[in-house]
Amino acid sequence: MSINLLNIAKDTAINAGKILLDGFGTNFSIKSKQGIHNLVTEYDIKSENYIINRIKSEVPNSIFLAEESGSSSDNCEEKIKWIIDPLDGTVNFAHNIPIFSVSIAAEINGKIFVGVIYNPITNELFYAQQGEGSFLNGEKIAVSKISTFEEAFLVTGFPYRPGAGNYRSAELFVNVVQKGIPIRRLGSAALDLAYVAAGRFDGFWEMELNPWDVAAGCLIVKEAGGVVSHYDLSEYSIHSNTILATNGLIHKEASNFLTI
Repeated sequence: MSINLLNIAKDTAINAGKILLDGFGTNFSIKSKQGIHNLVTEYDIKSENYIINRIKSEVPNSIFLAEESGSSSDNCEEKIKWIIDPLDGTVNFAHNIPIFSVSIAAEINGKIFVGVIYNPITNELFYAQQGEGSFLNGEKIAVSKISTFEEAFLVTGFPYRPGAGNYRSAELFVNVVQKGIPIRRLGSAALDLAYVAAGRFDGFWEMELNPWDVAAGCLIVKEAGGVVSHYDLSEYSIHSNTILATNGLIHKEASNFLTI
């Protein structure tokens, strides 16, 4: 492709991260969307507006699926769909907890071609292009080599709503914790996936995520040598209800715990 989508996504994510840094720790407006703790800040909106406008100016034949503005479409002959989370970890951001990220993915013909995740607090840029491997700030990264579930260091998340889904998430969490396996809950699924790709975590699972939470991270994990599937090992789509992402070596064992 003549347009370098990866460079556009990288540069856009970094600049969106600067917008978030400008707002972090200041007084800003916060609104609630449908559900419990489903927040949106003025910096979610500022970041998303910047990302969409910047990409439109660079790649006019783009359509978007973004967390705050939803889905756009037009009649472009060659459509590039950008799947955007302008601030993944809004609840953390709103409470002055420095764990959040920008996530940008480009989808072509139904497949994720480019994925970028930027952590503005640590200035870490994770990125991948289909078939080219995964990178962190220019250095190639790979998933961990931990080979048994009992040795693993894991990360998960929980839906922000009451009901059966959250009960099941808590049940699975307890099943793993009872084995003495360390688990973290960061509050940014994009960073969870990026950290699996970088070998910091050996595996991640969650349910009821949205495409913008996982699109970039799934590609980055796969290009780093990891595996992404449903809990039951079936083929994963960014529109799926469950996600299991690991270094591959513990994938089957992890699935066994998530499907009991």
